[in-house]
Amino acid sequence: MSAVGRQKRVSPAAITALKGERPIVCLTAYTTPIARLLDPHCDLLLVGDSLGMVLYGMESTIGVTTEMMIGHGKAVMRAATHACVIVDLPFGAYQESREQAFRTAARIMMETGCDGVKLEGGEEMAETVAFLVKRGIPVFGHVGLMPQQVSATGGYRSLGRTEDESDKIRRDAAAIGQAGAFAMVIEGTVEPLAREITANVAVPTIGIGASPACDGQVLVCDDMLGLFNDFKPRFVKHFASLAPLVSQAAEDYAREVRGRTFPADEHTFKLKR
Repeated sequence: MSAVGRQKRVSPAAITALKGERPIVCLTAYTTPIARLLDPHCDLLLVGDSLGMVLYGMESTIGVTTEMMIGHGKAVMRAATHACVIVDLPFGAYQESREQAFRTAARIMMETGCDGVKLEGGEEMAETVAFLVKRGIPVFGHVGLMPQQVSATGGYRSLGRTEDESDKIRRDAAAIGQAGAFAMVIEGTVEPLAREITANVAVPTIGIGASPACDGQVLVCDDMLGLFNDFKPRFVKHFASLAPLVSQAAEDYAREVRGRTFPADEHTFKLKR
């Protein structure tokens, strides 16, 4: 297909322009089939390092590698024709220096064809964000609760309940916005603070466990689909309950295989006469 005939996906600049216009719809995606289903309905698909926990059963995102992010980024890009696709920079692949961050981000964008990268961090990462943006890499920021730092910050909990925490998150959001990020996630942050930050930064805020007043919302798709019945944080809503359906389908399949009712005659290939 020629470049003229190819559908144009939503760009990072178009995401920025949605601030104040309408809410931004974002979900995570890790595989081609799921991305194909989500893509028509989303402005932004995030290939999050949450895949380490969701797909690989890790206890945190720390063990996710650049190679894993590239593999899943490629899978999502094979299906995305509409949404802006952003890939997370994994832990240890960008914090050492802005040069390291550029090498990792450039490799991910070149090998996947994605539209930009996401990185966690506030004031301490602002210089890196500016360095990447000046070199043509769109950056999606991430402030508030940062999963890559939970070991150092006391685990998964809502932040902004003390004045010190609130001031830190305010400074982080301001720094990332001023550094040139096209948008930022605000995660696990008490509602009044997330609302205040959304009003004060020039770029869109995408909330997860934050405020309805954020410029958009993101959820892990597997949480939204109800594939984890044993795990439902306060900020998650199950828009479907697929776990029981999958379990029932597996039970029905097992029963038919054991009873030799599947495959039936219509599921087998015949010799042509």
